[in-house]
Amino acid sequence: MLYIVRHGETSWSLTGQHTGKTDLNLTEHGRLQAKLLKPHLAEEEFKEVWCSPLNRAIETCDLAGFCDRAQYLPELEEWDYGDYEGRKRVDIIKECPDWLIFNDGVPGGESPQEVYERAQYIVDRAKRVDGDVLVFSSGHISRVIAACWLEQPVTFAKQLKLSTASLSILGEDHKNPAIAVWNWTPKAP
Repeated sequence: MLYIVRHGETSWSLTGQHTGKTDLNLTEHGRLQAKLLKPHLAEEEFKEVWCSPLNRAIETCDLAGFCDRAQYLPELEEWDYGDYEGRKRVDIIKECPDWLIFNDGVPGGESPQEVYERAQYIVDRAKRVDGDVLVFSSGHISRVIAACWLEQPVTFAKQLKLSTASLSILGEDHKNPAIAVWNWTPKAP
């Protein structure tokens, strides 16, 4: 199975700004979110742990207890938002009312097909591992990874909401790709 953890809250995820290559750290609340994942993930045995090389994912991985085992893969970096880096969707659609990242990509950044190819690489690699894989990454790329796992087009990802510090699990049902858990977040005691 493929376990996907979206990084904890950052100042830009809190405000709704697109955060691709900007290398932000977690907020104090984001660090708490990541720590809350630790006891739930500690119950599982992972053959491999992969992490985006961006600080927000690394910090989440570390606070969840897996930084010492992680392999850092550039394919897990968030979508390159190009000209829309740091901008909010509400502001972008004032200029481009029908814009949707999974359909249109971004000017000066990655196309949906480019992100899909990176996601497919992760899925193919995970399926070759004899055991469960744990991934720490960001929202949009994680949604596209799920679309690839489910053998759906990149546009399917628009139907998959992901909260910060959420855990999702992709697996199989009767040899068909399936979602076992989606967008689960632990609650503070």
